[in-house]
Amino acid sequence: MFKELDPLLHSQLRLAIMSLLMSVDSAEFTFIKEQTGATAGNLSVQIDKLSEAGYIEVTKSFKGKKPLTTCAVTKKGLSAFENYVNALKQYINK
Repeated sequence: MFKELDPLLHSQLRLAIMSLLMSVDSAEFTFIKEQTGATAGNLSVQIDKLSEAGYIEVTKSFKGKKPLTTCAVTKKGLSAFENYVNALKQYINK
């Protein structure tokens, strides 16, 4: 029996955000936007969805006078990502 793939992580952009954040302590919104090629509006919506699920933590601050949004994976997000990857491996290895 296959494990179900987490629908929240199965979205291409949300998976890209999580994959990117897995390799860093945290990342600024602009960096994530550049790396994923997403529009600011779409990226903002997907980050909100991941944040609402508790998969990432979003910190809003200022860098000088400019607003700065930083994202980091939470323990819940780390666990969800690992479960997603393991479930995906089941499909690949069958």
